[in-house]
Amino acid sequence: MNPKNGEIGVNPIIEKIKQQIQEGIYPGASLALYRKGQWSEHYLGLANPEIGEPVCAGLVYDLASVSKVVGVATICAFLYARGELPLDQSFKELYPPFAHPRTTIRELLTHTSGLDPFIPNRDQLDARQLKEALENLQLKEDKSFHYTDVNFLLLGFWLENVFGQPLDALFEEKIFAPWKMTETQFGPVDQAVPTVRGVTSGSVHDPKAQVLGHHAGSAGLFSTVRDLECFLEHYLKDDFARNLSQNFAREAGKARSLGWNLEGDWLDHTGYTGTFIMYNRTKQEAVIFLSNRTYEKDERAQWIQDRNSLMDLIKQEFEN
Repeated sequence: MNPKNGEIGVNPIIEKIKQQIQEGIYPGASLALYRKGQWSEHYLGLANPEIGEPVCAGLVYDLASVSKVVGVATICAFLYARGELPLDQSFKELYPPFAHPRTTIRELLTHTSGLDPFIPNRDQLDARQLKEALENLQLKEDKSFHYTDVNFLLLGFWLENVFGQPLDALFEEKIFAPWKMTETQFGPVDQAVPTVRGVTSGSVHDPKAQVLGHHAGSAGLFSTVRDLECFLEHYLKDDFARNLSQNFAREAGKARSLGWNLEGDWLDHTGYTGTFIMYNRTKQEAVIFLSNRTYEKDERAQWIQDRNSLMDLIKQEFEN
């Protein structure tokens, strides 16, 4: 595509991804860019280096924390649009098993709850014990922005109570079926891009989501480029998402929408396995990036720098 004709400057983005693959940051990636009402898809590198399988259309990826916005945050956005999301009500009043009366849904959705995510002996707990531990986390005085999965795990438990069904059935009924997202579901799944060398393909990478299964509001969903294109188009066009490009956080500092990171008109969310999605409703632009960056190594701090540089470049090229 030629930026001079008003299209996305794809070449610098592709070159950046090729460079990151060459540097071993991830073995391969699926990319989709949306502008002027059209998607362009690009598939680079290897999906499974062990067998030399190339990245191609239709691959299933572990979304990791991108699951938060695909599931729980979208249900919350539906409720907000209908005036049925009690943002500043005590979460304990809404979900009595929770220990702390002053925590609100707004704080959970914007990661300003002050909950300490540390759980002693977490890896020895079964699903019931883990849920009980999450309901009784310690609360810190500092309520500045601190991203943690425990906020969305608790929101997931609450939504299960509200709707009287597990999250997998809830997401299917309210999101996946109406939006024709036929390739999105909780793991484990039969076929997926492997996230760690030597670990069974299709297994859930996130440790809490492994234990909680289809009750996890923070991670554990698997999806494809095609389904995420459907997903983001609804955020770009549907009435429920009309007023989400605003800062819902009460605390000064990090701007957050309902579950999404907010930077100007861009909303985004990232995932630990090497995934991110972005959209700009004002400009009608969107991005999907799916990789398995944890396949060979797990250098989180370096990955954040590499990922952010790619996200910044994409925004820059969209400006051209």
